Amino acid sequence: MAINSKGYSAEDIEILEDLSPILHRPGMYTDPANPNHALVEIIDNASDEGLAGFAKNVSVVLYEDGSASVDDDGRGIPVDIHPKKKVPAVQVIFTTLHSGGKFRKTDKESVYRIAGGLHGVGVCVPNALSTRLEVQVKRDGVLHRLVFANNGAVKEPLKKVGTVGPRETGTAIRFWPDAKYFDSPKIVTADIAALLRAKAMLLPGVRFTMGVEKAGKIETQTWHFPEGVTGYFREAIHGLAPVADSFLGERYISAQSESDSFAEGEGALWAMAWTSEGEVVSESYVNMIPTRHGGTHVSGLREGAYAAIRNFIEHHEMGQRGLKLVPEDVWSRVSYVLSVKMLDPQFKGQVKNELISRDAVKLTAQMVRDPFELWLSQHVDMGKKIAELCIRQALARTRAAQKVERRKSSGVAVLPGKLTDCASDDPERNELFIVEGDSAGG
Repeated sequence: MAINSKGYSAEDIEILEDLSPILHRPGMYTDPANPNHALVEIIDNASDEGLAGFAKNVSVVLYEDGSASVDDDGRGIPVDIHPKKKVPAVQVIFTTLHSGGKFRKTDKESVYRIAGGLHGVGVCVPNALSTRLEVQVKRDGVLHRLVFANNGAVKEPLKKVGTVGPRETGTAIRFWPDAKYFDSPKIVTADIAALLRAKAMLLPGVRFTMGVEKAGKIETQTWHFPEGVTGYFREAIHGLAPVADSFLGERYISAQSESDSFAEGEGALWAMAWTSEGEVVSESYVNMIPTRHGGTHVSGLREGAYAAIRNFIEHHEMGQRGLKLVPEDVWSRVSYVLSVKMLDPQFKGQVKNELISRDAVKLTAQMVRDPFELWLSQHVDMGKKIAELCIRQALARTRAAQKVERRKSSGVAVLPGKLTDCASDDPERNELFIVEGDSAGG
């Protein structure tokens, strides 16, 4: 059958330029539920300045009119003219997809070698999905201002609006989300607070502040963890009564490391604790980005912990005949905070809730396993308490499986007619249902 190609020519091939792709398919670039992720893109940029060692303070303010601002004291976005675009670099960053200073991953001198930004989409998202966005940059003793409106169009070109101290630098961004692109135009305050608290843990040298405007007044909260993950994890598991001390560690590939698989600076920071009851804490991050759905780095932590505890049990002959320990026996009662640094992480979607980099399993397991085995051998009493908890989990799992198997094989081998065996083994909950027809019986 011949295909009619009439009406389909080069004129029908549309090229989406500048911010058009975001406006056509916002769900590909951000979470359409609310503007939180759009705000997080700006926060990530400010945090990366802290990661690079330039910013010491990051302040976020949520205003009553639905807008939000992020202010940092980093170096300030470059304002000089871009050699190819012939417009200020700050304008390029906010209006051109796949632009930015975070692509030079092979340059060991690059301050952004390990950072959250990956695709150069970042701040283009809040700009495209806002009715107005204002940028103020402090550099070289000058305060610069640039304003966008109506989904990313330049309203006020970059200009000098004042002077600042010679050492005063930084970037301030405020944007007003466009309600038509979100299910709800309201930023979820609790989620932003949790993010900033975690960022403060991952960047002990940076102070994070969040202000919320209420009745014209701004109420602020500040997070600063000089001890880093140690103080943060202690606070996170407060009241859970761990069976042993927390296992904390940090390990990265160094210039002297002989590794064909991983690059200098890649590695992991972690804190783990085992509790016999209560809700467990499960937090994971990649280059300071929270991965709420976990991913391959969490699988690596699980693999490393399981291997270390299994070897400890075998070494101390704590195992029981016929009982096989599986990873879930070790993992089901562990609270953890994991932060991984990777050169080129791959996420599931632009929202970055889940890491899918296959190398992350090996990287994290490799970083954690040996230090954990050493820690267990140095803290034998605590190691045995953790091992005993894991063995109890294995016994409970085995008993539950045996109970199900016995229930399946108990009673009359073949029930007469269309009678069906009970699903519960509690006599007080057993009932007899009399129905008419196969569908009702189902």
